[in-house]
Amino acid sequence: MDQPAALELLLATHEFPCRFLFKAIGRTDGSFAEQVVAVVRAELDHDFDSPFSLKHTAGGRHVSVTIEPWIETAEQVLAVYACIRTVPGLVMLM
Repeated sequence: MDQPAALELLLATHEFPCRFLFKAIGRTDGSFAEQVVAVVRAELDHDFDSPFSLKHTAGGRHVSVTIEPWIETAEQVLAVYACIRTVPGLVMLM
């Protein structure tokens, strides 16, 4: 989906500002979960971590990071997605 279409969809389905849920799944080796939380904090220029939770797979190879920051604009949503995509070990982003 191109950026204008993504922005249009976000504006049609959300009323900003609002909490927005991001879910990133990645490998447990390294510091994947900590990096996801850190890039969201940095992108939003917060001096605190947004509410988040972790869930490990039964085999322990992957971890799901669910983070729900306060987002001011649809453009911020796309910027956060772009930052999370840079985290090493990312398998899936929702």
